Amino acid sequence: MKEYRDHYFQKAKKDNYPARSVYKLKDMDRRFKLLKPGQKIMDLGAAPGSWTMYAAEKAGKKGKVLAVDLNPLHVALPDNVSFFQEDIFSEAPEYLQRVREIAPFDLVLSDMAPQTTGIKFTDQARSHRLAESAFELSLEWLKTGGHVVVKIFQGPDSHDLARRMKLEFKRVKQFKPKSSRAESKEIFFLAMERKSKN
Repeated sequence: MKEYRDHYFQKAKKDNYPARSVYKLKDMDRRFKLLKPGQKIMDLGAAPGSWTMYAAEKAGKKGKVLAVDLNPLHVALPDNVSFFQEDIFSEAPEYLQRVREIAPFDLVLSDMAPQTTGIKFTDQARSHRLAESAFELSLEWLKTGGHVVVKIFQGPDSHDLARRMKLEFKRVKQFKPKSSRAESKEIFFLAMERKSKN
């Protein structure tokens, strides 16, 4: 297992990303073609910044990325990224103004995870609440035809979220990237092609 972790850790260092998690997003993008030039992307739980960096690269100069996290990002951000050190539901005027300026978004990403306790049921319940929060926020700011990606720890509640997603999106997929650790309970739900809001 250590060799497996070291491979992605070393690869991230070589590729100048702050964390190995970027390869999870790359795996999903390779499989489902989520990120495209010119997109408007919201990155929830952005720290330490690997997903934000990759999203900015793929969106390009004509795209925009709005990244939000309670913790700071320790990476140099390109001009097409706006970062706010806030709660995702913050009502800070500058943050909300920027969200409204960019919205509606083509893609909402959430790699948020709770502080883990080591108690399986507790961690799964906290993860479910975070994933639900990210999904609810995506419905507020995502355009018709847009996509959302949320991380969740597999548990008895995870299928409830998938069912809710199917009401709002044409396609819902469950995906475990190759770069996820085998012992990890994390999976990603990809809700694609949002149905018309009308």
